[in-house]
Amino acid sequence: MNPLRHVLLALCGMVAYAIAGGPAAAESYSFGVLSQRSAVLTAQYWNPILDYVKGQTGIELLLKVARTAPESNDATQRGEYDFVYSNTIFQSKMAAANYQVILRPRGDGITGQIVTLTDSPIQGLKDLAGKEVGFPSLAAFVGYAVPMDQLLRQGIEVIPVFGGNQEGIMGQLKAGRVIAAGVNSQVMKAFGNREGLSYRVLWQSVAYNNLPIAVHPRIPQTVADAVKRAIDGMDSNPQGVRVLKMTAEIIGQKAPNGFQASGPEDYSNYVEFYRNTRVTDIQ
Repeated sequence: MNPLRHVLLALCGMVAYAIAGGPAAAESYSFGVLSQRSAVLTAQYWNPILDYVKGQTGIELLLKVARTAPESNDATQRGEYDFVYSNTIFQSKMAAANYQVILRPRGDGITGQIVTLTDSPIQGLKDLAGKEVGFPSLAAFVGYAVPMDQLLRQGIEVIPVFGGNQEGIMGQLKAGRVIAAGVNSQVMKAFGNREGLSYRVLWQSVAYNNLPIAVHPRIPQTVADAVKRAIDGMDSNPQGVRVLKMTAEIIGQKAPNGFQASGPEDYSNYVEFYRNTRVTDIQ
């Protein structure tokens, strides 16, 4: 072949390659996660799962974590995330964003709890009257809204102290900076296992399904369905099972791990709670 022709063909190939975007260029979408744990732990848990989804579907989900839960809620309310892992999407102020549930965690639901250290002198909720009680933030559903609603219904006034996220206030409880705390039962259990923290449950709510994965209506249905199938099928794929076990160990979570297909009907008691709660300062 003529050397000049060879060079021209190679250049044409390079141009065509560039126009095509290279090898199987991934579609990118943001994946917002409600702030519960530290940014490091959140990334260690979610990035391997999102990498798995990309490997299975070619769809790149980019982890987005706000500094605090209220900031995460503000972004969710504005519809900034393409996909979101949050249970605050059921607040009335989120209605315009219209996120649709596609997946929920496997296993038991979560409950709101008010807990104290095992050796604490606090024996019941009434002992908390007038005392500082810790909460993750005004945006936490089972960590603030649910336990505060119970305190209000019992006429128990406390002085709220906020830790920024779930594990932030759990750290303050461990350090003795607050006498009790409102928490997410599953996050509290994992934190206790990981940190060797012994605690007592003073009160526990009814169960709510754990935080769902939801998608913004602007995302093509084919993309939403592909992400849903990939995550739903992780527990039946050897690679997916390895990822789920590894990430669960990072945060101290017990089996079953992973997510299953879901829809709005699985979260009707959230809507009912927000409709009837006595808490007025939820963010």
